[in-house]
Parts: sequence; C-alpha cells; structure tokens
Amino acid sequence: QVHLVESGGGSVQAGGSLRLSCAAFGHTYTPFCMGWFRQAPGKEGEGVAVIAGDGMTTYADSVTGRFTVSQDNAKNTLYLQMNSLKPEDTGMYYCAADFGHVCPAAATMTWGRFGYWGRGTQVTVSS
Repeated sequence: QVHLVESGGGSVQAGGSLRLSCAAFGHTYTPFCMGWFRQAPGKEGEGVAVIAGDGMTTYADSVTGRFTVSQDNAKNTLYLQMNSLKPEDTGMYYCAADFGHVCPAAATMTWGRFGYWGRGTQVTVSS
C-alpha cells in the first residue's frame, strides 16, 4: 500500500509554468507505475503522463512537448513540470501509483487502472 499527497497546484496565466509534486509514503516497495491524471468539470478524465520503474515515460498528445514527468526515488516524490500552460489544462490533477509491472500508456490511463490515488491539486490557467 502507498499514500500519495499532491502539491504545487495554483492559478497561472496562459503561457506560464507550474511544477506539481506527489509525495509517496507508507510503502515498503516502490510502485513500478506512477502517473498523473486530470479531471476538468464536465469533461472526461484524461491520463496526462505515466512513468515506469525502468524510466519509460508516455504522455497524452495534448501535453507532449510541454509537460515532463520525473521521479526522485530518494525523496519518494513524483513530479510533473508543466510549461506553456493553456486554459484547457485547467483541472484537478491527481497522482496515481500501481505495483503492477505493466504500466498503461498515458492515453489509456483510467481510474481503474491504478490502485492508489492522491486527493488531487487544482490547476487553473487563465487566458
């Protein structure tokens, strides 16, 4: 089991940047799959980025080239660096983790595909 706590959300203007963090604790083994998922009001949730224990990363097409996912295993922290933010990036961003050894691509990330979730951090991008 693992507990996840996100931070770093906020309000920025279009074109700005934010870095989200997700602290993981309470686990004995490091989850192999970790990712970011976002949910905007009235819209379907969307997988944003996934990173596997071997370092492989995948991104949603909508964020490729603007967002970067990374992790610091020494600090048990997952990051999402978000640059060139757009109003359509607005939403609640959730950190997710799973101990499985086959990670889904970001495009196929769903609520049911990861076993552990944080409570989310809000990102608001104004035009």
